Amino acid sequence: MILFVGLGNPTPDSENNRHNIGFKVIDAINQKFGLSKQKPKFKGLLTTGNIGNKKVYAIKPLTFMNNSGICIRELIEYFKIDPENIIVFHDDLDVDFGKVKAKFGGSSAGHNGIESIDKFIGKEYSRVRIGIGKPNGKGEVNEHVLKDFDDEEKQELENIKKNITNSLQILLDKKLDLFSSAVNNK
Repeated sequence: MILFVGLGNPTPDSENNRHNIGFKVIDAINQKFGLSKQKPKFKGLLTTGNIGNKKVYAIKPLTFMNNSGICIRELIEYFKIDPENIIVFHDDLDVDFGKVKAKFGGSSAGHNGIESIDKFIGKEYSRVRIGIGKPNGKGEVNEHVLKDFDDEEKQELENIKKNITNSLQILLDKKLDLFSSAVNNK
């Protein structure tokens, strides 16, 4: 059993923000693999299904980015999902736009959604860090992450989502370095 988590904020004006790239990836996974219709459960929008021979849950927390861990904790306790079987998709300022890096555990690097998850379930889960690049000035971080993708970035985002979904089986097999390499070299 695997749990995919896409981080973002649930308001309509946040839909195309860089911070919502995790939601976009979950939507792409749901569409490509025909997971169930999204249902509001566990303070999030939950889908279920199978990818290959694995039972998969995918959720977009509705608790807002800074409280993502509340949703995850409820869900994993109910379904008895081991944190090692959780894969979180989120934006990352420290990764160049369009690049993807997968890792297991580690620091939140100041990402509030990851900090919340760490607080509620610990750090022993996988993360797929999707690059959104850094703003020019340090004081512009909030503005950068909450800004919508421009037209050129939206086009690249389609490629990122396609590369992630096309390489998802590698991720399900927990071959994180191979997954990162496969996604970035397509």
